[in-house]
Amino acid sequence: MKITYDGVGDTLSILLNEEQIASAEEHGPVILNYDEKGKPVEIEIINASKFLGELLSTLIKAKAGEKQLEVIA
Repeated sequence: MKITYDGVGDTLSILLNEEQIASAEEHGPVILNYDEKGKPVEIEIINASKFLGELLSTLIKAKAGEKQLEVIA
């Protein structure tokens, strides 16, 4: 696994393996890239600083013992 951050584009990329990307699905600021067999290859987060800031803020505010948190970006 390789994680890179592009500060100019504010994009966080999590490379899961070195396979060729064949398709992608966009889920808000998260893009999931798949190989030809449908296995995840890469996760990209656009506007990463905002997305991760909101995620961390939610986690910090979480009550101890909560079983599920939801972050809507």
